[in-house]
Amino acid sequence: MYKTMYTLTPAQPTRYPITHLSEPHSSLLHYVKRMHFKTTSNNKEFFDSEGNPPARYDIVNWQKGVGGTLMQVKVGRYDSSAPLGQEFLLNSSIILWAAGSKETPPSVCSPSCPPGFRIVPIQGKPVCCFQCVLCPLGEISNQSDSIDCLQCPWNHWSNEKQDQCIPKVIEFLSYEDPLGVTLTTASILSSLTSLSILGLFIHQRSTPIVRANNRSLSYLLLCALTLCFLSSLAFIGYPTTEKCLIRQAAFGVTFALCVSCILAKTIMVVIAFNATKPDSNMRRWVGPKLSYMVISACTFVQVVLCVSWVLSSTPISQYNTTIQPGKIIVECYEGPSIAFWCMLGYLGLLATVSFIVAFLARKLPDSFNEAQFITFSMLAFLSVWIAFIPAFLSTQGKYMVAMEIFAILSSSLSLLSCIFLPKCYIIMLRPEINSREHLMGRGKSNTINVQ
Repeated sequence: MYKTMYTLTPAQPTRYPITHLSEPHSSLLHYVKRMHFKTTSNNKEFFDSEGNPPARYDIVNWQKGVGGTLMQVKVGRYDSSAPLGQEFLLNSSIILWAAGSKETPPSVCSPSCPPGFRIVPIQGKPVCCFQCVLCPLGEISNQSDSIDCLQCPWNHWSNEKQDQCIPKVIEFLSYEDPLGVTLTTASILSSLTSLSILGLFIHQRSTPIVRANNRSLSYLLLCALTLCFLSSLAFIGYPTTEKCLIRQAAFGVTFALCVSCILAKTIMVVIAFNATKPDSNMRRWVGPKLSYMVISACTFVQVVLCVSWVLSSTPISQYNTTIQPGKIIVECYEGPSIAFWCMLGYLGLLATVSFIVAFLARKLPDSFNEAQFITFSMLAFLSVWIAFIPAFLSTQGKYMVAMEIFAILSSSLSLLSCIFLPKCYIIMLRPEINSREHLMGRGKSNTINVQ
C-alpha cells in the first residue's frame, strides 16, 4: 500500500455558500474549499468556487513502436494552476504526424492569404476554406489572412503589392518636364522671331514693301503675335491661383487683338483698292483712324467676355484625384466650360470674318496682294483651332494643357509665317524688287500707301 502525504494550507473563505447539502456534508465541504494543499509530487491542489480541482492534462501523441505496436508518447501538458503563460506547454519537435512526418499539416483547406489580399469565404464549403482576393486599387491589407482591406488616405495610393499606402504622384506641366521644356523653348524662340521681324520692319520702314501694307498695323500685329507666343508660358509651371486667374484671359485678349489687327488690315486693303477709283468716296476712310476703331471695338468685346468670366467664376487652383488613379493632378478650375467656348467662339467669329473678307479680295491687283496672304493665314488659323477641339476634349491632365499651348503656338506661327515671311524674303533676299517702280509695275492701278 502506498501512502500519500499532503501538506494543507488555509485558503480564503469562499464567497459561494452551499445551501443544498445537509449540515454535516455542508460543513465538511466548507472547510475543504477553504484549503490549499500540495502533493508529494509538489503539485498544488485546491478547489475553485464551483468545487472543481485544477485541470491537468497530459498531451500524448500516438506513435508506432517496435514491431508496429502503438504507444503513447507524452509531448506536452496543460495545467490550469500553472503561472500565467505556462499553462500550455508543447514540444512539437517530438510529434509524429501521419506516415511518420514531422511537418505540421495545415489546419485549413486553403493556404494563408499574404498581405495585399483579403479572405473571401467559398460558398458551400467549411469556414476554413476560402480564396484570396487582391485588394482593390487604393486599398491595402498589411497583415496575413486579412478579412477586410483598408482604404488609403485621399493623398496616398496603394503600392504594387497592395500592402502599403504610398504618397500619390503630384502631376502638372512643369518647366522640368521634357514636354514643358520643349513648349517653353518653342514659345521663347517664336516670340524672339516675331520681335526680330518687328526690328527688321522698323529698320526698313521707309521701303515700299513695308509702307504699302500699312506699316503701323504691321507693327501692332507683330507686337500682338509676340504677346500670343508669351501667353503660352502662363500655362506652364505650377498652376497657382494667380496663374489660373490670368492665363485664359491673357490668351483670349491677345488673340483677339491679333485677329482684330488682321481684320483691320484686310478692311484697309479693300478700302485702299476702291479708293484708287475715280470719284471714289472711300478716300476719306483711308488712314489709321478706321483701323484703330476696328481693333478697339473687336478687342473690347473680348475684354468684356473675359472680365465677365473672371468675375462670375473666379478661377482657382485645385487638386483633382479622380482623373488618373494614383496621381494628384494640380489644375485650374475655371468655372463652367461655356465661358471658355464663348471666348474661343468669338475668336473663331473674328477669324471667319477676316477669312471671308480676305477671300473676296484675293484677286485684287498685285500691289495689294496681302489679301492672298491673309486668306492663307486665316485658313491655317481656323484649321488649327478646328482640329484643336476634338483633341482638347479627348485629353486629360497636363496633356490637355499641352494641347492648348500647342494650338496657341501653331496658330500664331501660321499667322506669322503666312503674312510676314514673304515680305522678309523680299527685304532680305530680293532687295531689287523692293522698290516703288516694281510695285507700281505689277499692278494695273495706282498704289495708295496707308501709313
